[in-house]
This record gives sequence, structure tokens and C-alpha cells, in this order.
Amino acid sequence: MSLPPEFLHAFENLPVGGYGGSFDGKRYRITKTRLLTGRSEKLEAEELGGNDYISLNLYRLADGTALLKPCEMSEEKVVAFVTGVTPD
Repeated sequence: MSLPPEFLHAFENLPVGGYGGSFDGKRYRITKTRLLTGRSEKLEAEELGGNDYISLNLYRLADGTALLKPCEMSEEKVVAFVTGVTPD
């Protein structure tokens, strides 16, 4: 799956650290961590009061491309979350 430009834009605009957010009528606790001076980033989101969980790693390659690696879920699920979540 080729990453849509709106995914990268939305991902870059999510704050680093821990915070709350809303997606699809549900509340989430979100944590975004930047590693390796920004070349690797991790996003985890846990639904509050539910059992939904989002986890992904995004790698910035030397040629400027981004490589998305969802953790045990589809790319479509994490793309939908990142492009649709509203941080507090």
C-alpha cells in the first residue's frame, strides 16, 4: 500500500508525547514517541473504556520515503486512525 500524502501530513501534525484524542466517536489515550533523531517514530493509541488498540512504527528512509509498519493490524486501520483522530 502506498502511503497517502494526507497520512504523512496528519502523522507529522500529531504531537509527540502522551495526550487524549477522539476517533470514530471513541476516546483514546495516545502516545507518540520519536526515536533515532526522528528517523523512527512510534504511535500507540488505546481506547478508553473499550478494547480497540492502534500501534504502528513509521521509518524515514535515507532516500526520503516513509515506511509504515503497523503492529499486528492492517495498514488501512492505522491510516484511517491517523487521518481521522482529533487530538485534545
